[in-house]
Amino acid sequence: MFEFKFPDIGEGITEGHLLKWKVKVGDKVKQDQNLAEIETDKAVADIPSPVSGTVLKLHFKEHETIKVGDILITIADKGEKEIKKEAIKKSVSVVGELEESEEEIPKVKQVEQTSMGKILALPSVRKLAKDLNLDLAEINGSGKNGMITKSDIENLAKQENKKTEIKIVKKYDFYGYVERIPLQGIRKTIAKNMSQSYSTIPHVTHTDEADVTELVKLREKEKLNAEKRNIKLTFLPFIMKAIILSLKNHPYVNSSLEQEEIILKKYYNIGFAVDTPDGLLVPVIKNADSKSILEIAKEIDELAEKAKTRKIDLGDLKGSTFTITNVGSLGGIYSTPIINYPECAILALGKIKKQPKIIDFNIRIRDVLPLSFTFDHRIIDGAEAAKFVNDMIKMLEDPDLLLLE
Repeated sequence: MFEFKFPDIGEGITEGHLLKWKVKVGDKVKQDQNLAEIETDKAVADIPSPVSGTVLKLHFKEHETIKVGDILITIADKGEKEIKKEAIKKSVSVVGELEESEEEIPKVKQVEQTSMGKILALPSVRKLAKDLNLDLAEINGSGKNGMITKSDIENLAKQENKKTEIKIVKKYDFYGYVERIPLQGIRKTIAKNMSQSYSTIPHVTHTDEADVTELVKLREKEKLNAEKRNIKLTFLPFIMKAIILSLKNHPYVNSSLEQEEIILKKYYNIGFAVDTPDGLLVPVIKNADSKSILEIAKEIDELAEKAKTRKIDLGDLKGSTFTITNVGSLGGIYSTPIINYPECAILALGKIKKQPKIIDFNIRIRDVLPLSFTFDHRIIDGAEAAKFVNDMIKMLEDPDLLLLE
């Protein structure tokens, strides 16, 4: 018999949310066959079976939370005697159907599964079990020859009380009816990460705007070329490039604080927020500084699709050094984004809007991109934050600098 415990399937994983069983009791499974879908750390993972055999017990119900190390499923492997469906016969009695097995059952188990009259227990113990509505057949006696004692009954009663403890949940408050939704899955992870970030990091937000008129023209021009290569070209790859160049000029923005040390990251992994039906996910473009704008665009499209369909790998959600969130895609202008812990900063993009600008004493209509840059004030000061944003704006307003890179 093999008891498969829920494994640690990713860095820092402590629990998972059981979305769906792929098997049921009595099913024969093969090694590496998917047993269940479990949501953990923002991703949905298929859990493969480590052995071949027959499913004896599912230890959790769907939508329950499982801790790493908890027994997930019990499987009788091929080396053992399995309970075979063919071996089970049904006989009919006055009280209904009884199942009989041709399999030889060990003596102790036989005693546990017989009728009340064959179980070793004193009359007073039987009465106590009856009063507490407990089945003696489910109890392993701790007394001599397996006799069930009063202590055995009392211990089981305590366990059952814990399992069946009634929790009264009101469906209304003082003002009217309410709906209660468990905090679980992605939303639970987001709540944990945001609380950790906001309670640990002193957040400050610096706002500015970039005249991206020339970038809009360049993107329109290159969009057709990208479409011929089945690549969806948005503004995000250009902005990522501008961010990376600014990070190289301001290395403290690409860092994190660990105890008494500032860790300067010499690599550039850029995360981008994706709105999914289940909540916000942040896929990561690894080593983005070594990739072209079109390569970044293709990877953004692929990772965003995987995130929305919940097929993204856990590794694609980890390792970011800087994060971008695009509130402008939903119509927002400015915001105060929360830093993706343990990073140093995050950039929120607003909606590009046409606005009048004074250029050489003349009013011109320009495309303007609002920027909201939140940073960790323990690591960088306001002056450094402003310089970082200024460098980024310079490249967004003159996109030829990005193409040269």
